[in-house]
Amino acid sequence: MTAQAQEQNPTGHVPGPAVPAAAARLTQPETIVIIDFGSQFSMLIARRVRECNVYCELVPWNAPRERVEALRPRGFILSGGPASVYEDGAPLVPEWVLRSGLPILGICYGMQALAHQLGGEVEPSAKREYGHALVTCADDGTSIFAGLPVEIPVWMSHGDRIARLPEGFRPLAYTNNSPLAAMSNDQGIIGIQFHPEVVHTRDGRQVLENFLYRTCALTGDWSAGSFIDEAVAAVRDQVGTGRVICGLSGGVDSAVAAALIHRAIGDQLTCIFVDNGLVRAGEADQVVETFRRHLHIPLIHVDATERFLSQLAEVTNPETKRKRIGETFIRVFEAEAAKLGQVDFIAQGTTYPDVVESAGVGASAAAVIKSHHNVGGLPERMHLKLVEPLRYLFKDEVRRVGLALGLPEEIVFRQPFPGPGLAIRVLGEVTREKLRMVREADAIVTHEIRAAGLERELWQAFAVLTESRTVGVMGDFRTYGYAVALRCVTAEDAMTADWARLPYDVLAIISSRIVNEVAGVNRVVYDITSKPPGTIEWE
Repeated sequence: MTAQAQEQNPTGHVPGPAVPAAAARLTQPETIVIIDFGSQFSMLIARRVRECNVYCELVPWNAPRERVEALRPRGFILSGGPASVYEDGAPLVPEWVLRSGLPILGICYGMQALAHQLGGEVEPSAKREYGHALVTCADDGTSIFAGLPVEIPVWMSHGDRIARLPEGFRPLAYTNNSPLAAMSNDQGIIGIQFHPEVVHTRDGRQVLENFLYRTCALTGDWSAGSFIDEAVAAVRDQVGTGRVICGLSGGVDSAVAAALIHRAIGDQLTCIFVDNGLVRAGEADQVVETFRRHLHIPLIHVDATERFLSQLAEVTNPETKRKRIGETFIRVFEAEAAKLGQVDFIAQGTTYPDVVESAGVGASAAAVIKSHHNVGGLPERMHLKLVEPLRYLFKDEVRRVGLALGLPEEIVFRQPFPGPGLAIRVLGEVTREKLRMVREADAIVTHEIRAAGLERELWQAFAVLTESRTVGVMGDFRTYGYAVALRCVTAEDAMTADWARLPYDVLAIISSRIVNEVAGVNRVVYDITSKPPGTIEWE
């Protein structure tokens, strides 16, 4: 099982309110540390904890002790995972965590690891539990199930079970197949066999709130406003009197990052918008207009289309595309920085899912899904140090921060756009003609989705130019043109996504317009693949 993510930025490490690695914090939020054993739901646990207004960070199970203790955690959550605790080399809970005296909530594999390491017994289950189950709970007034019904529907995903509890633990719940589906002791160590973080567990949020507010005694006062205060202080601490350039992509992430950094250091920031020839229709003009006239942030506009396209000539491998785009971005930034005089930092709109998808967190347990141009795509040799104030935020959190900073809604609620731009929406080699086709098709998709009032209901809606050529008939003549794929998805954070059930008449209008208005395209298909198993972008 692998953790997965979204399309737009990073570098590699674990969370903190907002800046890379070890920037000092003037205030310390109440923090929960989530220890990742490689579950596909690990990032979802983090989302749910944040939704409870509690700050949290996700770290691999073998993270150095000093790195975790520096966060001053108030409790730990142990994720699920694909291993079995009785196998050789299975990941285990660090002994110092067990001895910390802090509350611990073990979920699925996390519960099994607790039972195994504390003297209980875990064994293969005669009947595995995957999917929906009904848990019967016991509530002693202080447990994880306080205030919940006796029976709750949950989501299970395990093939092992607890055969015997460790000494000092009491059972809290059972299912038809798991007689020991939850446990706790008087020291605040709790284990549950199901996944409270998924929507299929009806009362999952209440379970997590019970742990956070009752067991850990947290106040739940972390918010976009408190994040801004901490991030501004951290950026000032990291940057000092240095100068920063911020790369704008046209998306919400880089825009919010720029606004946040500008609040922190004012005129020490200069934004650079690199028109790489891979942006959406009208995007370059919109970015320049917004930042120069509305936000009054110094902006340099660089047209580097030729440089990027020359780097992409004859390139068909998507990973190579990403890495070349990342390398070229950095080199353009460095060249522009040299014209400005002494510049010390480059800022990026890296977000948390990007870090995970590039295996920046939990790398020992998670596979690299794809590199992002600001993460795995970064060149090894960089002349500028990174400032990434949004590095540990989810997209919805970024939007809330953007609104709190006063950014206009047309920027804050723009659909996510991949850092490599249209280059990864042109399958195969990127050429000017292919870019024209995908840009025109994408503009039609955007216009019709907006006209139908569906824009806020979708996470993303865009066109992909495939490598397939198909035979068609237009005006009694045979055509041999490209096939365009429509990709429209719904999601909360792009860690998972489902294809959107668009009205047939909307699909019909989009298809008709693309075929009739985009020269070179004679067929439109609709992608109905969810994530997983697919990703949102095709490359």
